[in-house]
Amino acid sequence: MDEAKDLTERTLSREEKFQGRFLSVHVDQAILPNGRQAQREVVEHVPGAAILALDDRNNVLTVTQYRYVFARPLLEIPAGKLESGEDPVSGALRELREETGAVPDEFLPMGRIIPAPGCYGEVLYLFLAKGLQFQECRPDEDEFLIQERIPFEEMVHRIMSGEIEDAKTIAAVLKAKLLLNL
Repeated sequence: MDEAKDLTERTLSREEKFQGRFLSVHVDQAILPNGRQAQREVVEHVPGAAILALDDRNNVLTVTQYRYVFARPLLEIPAGKLESGEDPVSGALRELREETGAVPDEFLPMGRIIPAPGCYGEVLYLFLAKGLQFQECRPDEDEFLIQERIPFEEMVHRIMSGEIEDAKTIAAVLKAKLLLNL
């Protein structure tokens, strides 16, 4: 690819379609690098945080919850949206405690991911939590979770076999595998 080429698409107009509690939808008309126009459908979403929490036996703390959009339960690592003005570390620690009751001694950032850049404007911050102490978990009133501890290597196997499809879980497990040499 020619590094000097400008790939920027410029917004000509925007039509707001929906404004919800944590996401909005708009349709833009944009000018492409070649001068042509295109329509862009965009879902803006508040940032989120996801946590790969390992217990003292290298088991991953997971939650299974029904995902309405896909009409089935999915196994995932604990995660959630950040509150307005909340920094990613605080939000991640809050979500981990709410969903699993875990409070870590070690909490390391593992970067951030953009789950679906084609139309979905969300950034997810990934963290690794170790040295876990447990308190009462307090899921949100509309969250129904099954908690499970799964050996780390089994998580890797489930990812590679296609059983685990959740992008944040895949990214966090594979990043941790390289980071920790597991």
